[in-house]
Amino acid sequence: MWMMTQTWGCIPELSPTCMDMTNASSTYLGIIIGAIIGAIISWWIFNRQEKTSVKQDYTLNRIEHLEKYNEKLLEKIKLAEERHEKLLEKILDLNRKIDSLLEDKV
Repeated sequence: MWMMTQTWGCIPELSPTCMDMTNASSTYLGIIIGAIIGAIISWWIFNRQEKTSVKQDYTLNRIEHLEKYNEKLLEKIKLAEERHEKLLEKILDLNRKIDSLLEDKV
C-alpha cells in the first residue's frame, strides 16, 4: 500500500495517514470534479436540446398539417369562385335576354 501511495502521491481523502494534500491528489481530485461537472453540464445540454427538438418536430408537423388544410381550403375557394363566375355569366346572359325581349315589345 505504501508503494502505491508513493507512486500515485498522497491522497488524504483516501488515506488517513496522509498529512497534507499533494499536487497529485489535487490533480486527481480536480480531474474527477471536472469530469463530474462536465458530465452534468453535458447531460443538461443534451436534455434541453432533446426537449427543443421534440417541440420543433411538433411545430413542424403542425405547420405541415395547416399547410395541407390551407391548400384544401384554397382549392374549395377556387371552385366556389368558378361556380360564382359561371352563375354571374348566366345571370348576365339572362339579363341580356330579358332586355332583348323588353326592347322587342316596345
